[in-house]
Amino acid sequence: MKFVPSPIPVQFRVLFTATANKSGRMQYHKILPGRSKTRIARNEFIEAYNTESIIAIKPLQEKENPGVFQFEFYT
Repeated sequence: MKFVPSPIPVQFRVLFTATANKSGRMQYHKILPGRSKTRIARNEFIEAYNTESIIAIKPLQEKENPGVFQFEFYT
């Protein structure tokens, strides 16, 4: 999956991330720029994805396994 960065800086309130740790379990975080990074529950991540106004999504593709990717989304 290719990612094309925006030539214009994105103004966002919150960044949500879904990343896998070394054991393969997913971890979800809510990041307030310049303030905090908080681990959140999967349900909270899904709720934000389904209800927030998403302005950008950034896929994070694994180099060893191109079929698996994690991602971030900006609101």
